[in-house]
Amino acid sequence: MTAVLEPPLERHRTGSPGLRRINLALFAAGLTTFMSLYCTQALLPQLSEAFAVSPARASLLVSLATGAVALAVVPVSSLSERFGRTRVMIVSSVASALVGLVIPLCSTFAELAAVRAVQGVALAGVPAVAMAYLADEVHGASLGGAMGRYVAGTGIGGVLGRLVPGVVSDFAGWRWALAATALVAFGFTLAFWALLPPSRFFTPGRVDYRPLLAHLRDPGLRRLYLVALTVMAGFVTVYNFLTYRLLDAPFHLPMALVSLIAVTNLAGSAFSARAGTAADRLGKRPVLLGSIALAAAGLLLTLPPVLVLVGVGLLVFTCGFFGAHAVASGWVGLRARTGRAQASALYLFAYYFGSSIGGSAGGVAFEHGHWTATALYVLALYGVAFAAAATLDLSVRLVGKLRG
Repeated sequence: MTAVLEPPLERHRTGSPGLRRINLALFAAGLTTFMSLYCTQALLPQLSEAFAVSPARASLLVSLATGAVALAVVPVSSLSERFGRTRVMIVSSVASALVGLVIPLCSTFAELAAVRAVQGVALAGVPAVAMAYLADEVHGASLGGAMGRYVAGTGIGGVLGRLVPGVVSDFAGWRWALAATALVAFGFTLAFWALLPPSRFFTPGRVDYRPLLAHLRDPGLRRLYLVALTVMAGFVTVYNFLTYRLLDAPFHLPMALVSLIAVTNLAGSAFSARAGTAADRLGKRPVLLGSIALAAAGLLLTLPPVLVLVGVGLLVFTCGFFGAHAVASGWVGLRARTGRAQASALYLFAYYFGSSIGGSAGGVAFEHGHWTATALYVLALYGVAFAAAATLDLSVRLVGKLRG
């Protein structure tokens, strides 16, 4: 009797049913995670008034959550090497959605800040593991596009996380705004859980932190981490404090209208998918450099007190940011051939550390020099990112197997 050999499993490619399901699942994961992460950002002016705190202190409601994500991504990614990518992502998304339902019940600023920090820890699982999951399961030729679509989901999640509370708060107050956001995020969590395919190429291993040191010795990865830190610090600064500018003179826009600035993230999300595909075709470095330069050019357009220029500039800035993030995050997964979850976690540590520390520092710039000082601060950050990307070597270096 002749044995019939099953063909070896192949990683998912563009057009396959498996990749379509992965794209939908991680799109939903991006929605729920980033809705929850940025649910307080559009409400910062209202929260400043409700709790009688300064803009810089109110921004802690964003910075504490992103800082908690930064601290949690490395240990959580290591747990995924032991317990599996899908399990960690599902537990994380459910836990963060449940914590989100508690936020509207907080009665003091200290309580709200503490619950936001707890939510940040709970949120860490999806961003810590998603890029490694894609690098494991998706063929290299299709990885850039898949990464771009995941980043698109995170971008649209950021839109909903700002738009839903911003609109609801205008007629129902900030508590109902946060409650509505939490309920929508919970719905996307259930969709993610239902759609996510199990890992086919993941092999459990022991929790080992030694690959972290190997990744940090790679000069190319260090530069990608610096890109993540600086571009995210600038991005969060712009979205934290542009709201204050548009509410004040000379614009005096209503809150519901100001919250619509989040819609620019939709264009950024679409641009991220195109940037990831372009990087697969044209090369990662030129697309990364072009995206950073595009963001800086958009930021310059926001300096004159002309509403149309501010809107166009924000749109261009947002597209540049999402393009840079899509390319840099995908490049980390390709460059680190082993310990991918930990390499991606280091990228995300830098990314969210930049969001937490850089965003709060942007508050100091805003309080001392208003929007001009804030924009110059962000331009300096993007100059550092451009220099790091320009000096990034093009070799995809194999991180060697570590000796025990």
